[in-house]
Amino acid sequence: MASLDDLKPGVDPDRPVHIVFVGAGAVGCFYASRLHHPTHNIHVSLTARSNYKALTENGVRLQTHTFGDYTFRPDHVFPSVTAAAAGSRQWDYIIVTTKALPDRSDDSALIAPLVGPNSCIVLIQNGVGVEQPYRARFPTNPIVSAVTIISAEQTSPGTIRQNRWTRIHLGPYSNSASFSSPSSNTPAYPRGDDTTGALLPTGASASASTASSQPAASSNPTDNDDDEHSPTAILQRTGAHRAALLSDWWTRLGQIRDVDLAADEIALQTVRWHKLCINAAFNPSAVLSGGRGNADMVRDAELRAHLAGVMREIWAAAPRILGREFPGYMAGPEKILKSTERNVGSKPSMLLDWEGGRPMEVEVILGNPVRIARARGVEMPRLQTVYALVRSLQEVREGKKAREKGKL
Repeated sequence: MASLDDLKPGVDPDRPVHIVFVGAGAVGCFYASRLHHPTHNIHVSLTARSNYKALTENGVRLQTHTFGDYTFRPDHVFPSVTAAAAGSRQWDYIIVTTKALPDRSDDSALIAPLVGPNSCIVLIQNGVGVEQPYRARFPTNPIVSAVTIISAEQTSPGTIRQNRWTRIHLGPYSNSASFSSPSSNTPAYPRGDDTTGALLPTGASASASTASSQPAASSNPTDNDDDEHSPTAILQRTGAHRAALLSDWWTRLGQIRDVDLAADEIALQTVRWHKLCINAAFNPSAVLSGGRGNADMVRDAELRAHLAGVMREIWAAAPRILGREFPGYMAGPEKILKSTERNVGSKPSMLLDWEGGRPMEVEVILGNPVRIARARGVEMPRLQTVYALVRSLQEVREGKKAREKGKL
């Protein structure tokens, strides 16, 4: 019986492949539905919270622009990670599609009960630096980093509408997005009660002290590249293999036509930084401008100049951080601004979270890129200013809510 690591893309497994999605929102449910193929021995399960009852009773009802309407019935639906970890099943892939809020919780600790020695961790999340807590806690497990461009929403518990796009980029991760300097392996996530500017997120201190005793990957992904037995080379090789299997299953079996398998680790991080050009400019600016939508902002001369300044700063910094220029086919700041003029009525996710009173992805979209750049000797003053203002805005509102709650 072949092991998962012996499989080649295009060859169906002759043993069960067990995949669990942590996060049963719109993105997670859509990609899970295109990966579940029991007739090919690929079995996908979900962990769910608010929509657990609907998913167990009716499965996932999908209304899609690309594949029509259908119902996805997962192998199992679990009410928690603890429930998914119970029993003897070994998870080959743990795919995380939750919102990335490292200043609130350490999601690497959340999935720890699911991770075995042969598990691959897949992160379909916004921002940059999302991989680092997982690498610190699981130094020898392969990690696949994924960037998606999809328009999907959960219109009611268990009902998912996919409006446009299905593109997903996949690539291996060893340690290229570390935001520690070469002399430090401790990432910093400032919090509202942080007076030093270097506190870890809740639970992260345990990550540093309880991580596996196996040797961690080099803090520099290019270290020992010529040594195929180095920790970095092994992580890149195993991560690339696992990414290739996922790409094949989503493409050949799931019929998603725009699955992009990155040539290498830096190619995938380049995609993350390109998406950041858009997210780090439009998301916080929509909040700071008082709730203006994307098209509305680019039609205002001063706001357009501000957006262009943030994007150009990232566009110039990313090659210095990654050691590689953006490919010519990727849209630059001016083209992005021009295309956004037609995006009437669109509100970025950070604004929707702000209006809904939910935590915003401040750290992975703003704080992490500033820290990663600074660790490499690159300053981004525009982005740092935006980060400081949005972070403060959120802290002030949460402090006010806490005081009002205390008076009740």
